[in-house]
Amino acid sequence: MAPNIESAPYAGRRYELLEELYAEYNRREYVSPDPLEFLYNYDDPADRETAGLVASSFAYGRVASILASVRKILEVLGDHPSEVAHMDGAFLKARLASFRHRFNDGDETAKFLSGIGAVLREYGSLEQLFLSRMRGSGLSSTLGAMDGFASEILRRGGLRRSHLLPLASKGSACKRLALFIRWMARADAVDPGGWSGVRPCDIIVPLDTHMFRIAAGLGFVRRSSADGAAALEATRGFAALRPDDPARYDFALTRFGIRTGMSVGELLAKFDFDDSE
Repeated sequence: MAPNIESAPYAGRRYELLEELYAEYNRREYVSPDPLEFLYNYDDPADRETAGLVASSFAYGRVASILASVRKILEVLGDHPSEVAHMDGAFLKARLASFRHRFNDGDETAKFLSGIGAVLREYGSLEQLFLSRMRGSGLSSTLGAMDGFASEILRRGGLRRSHLLPLASKGSACKRLALFIRWMARADAVDPGGWSGVRPCDIIVPLDTHMFRIAAGLGFVRRSSADGAAALEATRGFAALRPDDPARYDFALTRFGIRTGMSVGELLAKFDFDDSE
C-alpha cells in the first residue's frame, strides 16, 4: 500500500522529513554497536530467527554487556542456533552455569532456550508459532500474537514469567519482542528479514522510553507512559504516513540520542514547523 499523503492527518513535509532521515541513517554503517549485527552472520532464516530472538531478548542494559551476553549464548548454540531444537536442557544448563545478564541467570537462560527448542520441534520455526497465534489482521491481532508467542515459549521452558519475554496482556509495550519482529518481518539495508508471513503493515513500533519521547515529540503519542497502549498509539501515528510500513523509521529515528553528536532535541527541532504551511 503506497502512502497517501493527501488524506493523512499530518502535513506532507513531515513525511518528507522522515523519508530524508530514513535515506540518510537507515544504513548498516549506523548499526554497530547493536545486537542486531549478530543476525548478519546467518544466511539461513532458521538460524537468523533463533539468533534474533536471543539478541532481542537480552537487549537491555549497557550495550557492552548486551553484546557480551548475546555472544556467549550464541557460542553455546554453535554455528547453527536453530540446532537448539536438538539440545538437551541439562547440557544448556551446564554450559550456562556461570552465565548472568542483569536479572537473568544461567538457569533461567537455559530454560528460555529450552522453550525455544521445544517450539522449533513442534512448529518447525518461530514464525509458524507466531502465525498460529494471529487472529485475523491488524495491530490488535499482532499484539495478541506477541502475547501468545511469548507465553508459549515460557510455558515450554518451564517458566511462569521472565523479564526476557514480557507479556502484552500485562500492559507491557514488549519493546524487545517488537524489535525482533521488526528485524524478521522487514527487509532493507538494516533489517535482515527472514519471515514471509508477517506483513510490515502489521508490525508494532518498538517502544521504550527513548522512542516514546521521540514519538511524543512528533505528536504521535499523548499517553503519559510507554506502555502497550502507547505502542499502539505510536504505531497508528506512523501508519497515518506509512500505512504499509509504520516501523519503517524506527531505526533511523532512534539513532538520535544513541550516537554521539545526534541528540533527540536536534531531531525534534527538525519537525518544529507549522503543519499548515
